[in-house]
Amino acid sequence: MKNRKLKNSELDRIDAETFKISEKTPIIIILDNIRSLNNIGSVFRTADAFLVKKIYLCGITAQPPHKDIQKTALGATDSVEWEYAENTMDVVNKLQSLGVYVVAIEQAENSIALQDFAIEKDKTYAIVFGHEVKGVQQEVVTSSDGVIEIPQYGTKHSLNISVSTGVVVWDLFSKIRH
Repeated sequence: MKNRKLKNSELDRIDAETFKISEKTPIIIILDNIRSLNNIGSVFRTADAFLVKKIYLCGITAQPPHKDIQKTALGATDSVEWEYAENTMDVVNKLQSLGVYVVAIEQAENSIALQDFAIEKDKTYAIVFGHEVKGVQQEVVTSSDGVIEIPQYGTKHSLNISVSTGVVVWDLFSKIRH
């Protein structure tokens, strides 16, 4: 039997209004000083794909509408809830006060390998992704409830932030939903 690619009309996708009222995955994304507009747009698309609850855009992270964000987001800025905050620590503190478990995605002492990170079904998780060169601010790493590291085995020691987001969100989504 041969495989046939599905047409867009066969994908049974929801519209932005249905997305907004759909039950969300208990994942919040915090972007800590992301400089690339294309990376920001890609994060919105990933958030849309996995019904992420919200994105916080912090510090120098640009906000929609912007043509370079829109280019990669492909409309996901209309479906995914987002909020801008000047200070990432303000967001971390606020979420922790609401019982959200905040996890920095970083290479750090005492980090947990992504595949070993265990999910508690009744918790909401906020995952913090940092600046393309500097990573997540040390103050944020220190204040986080945990640190997850994506194991890497090649010669490079980092992944693009949009790739990291896809890897982490997919892993957490599959652990939560299955």
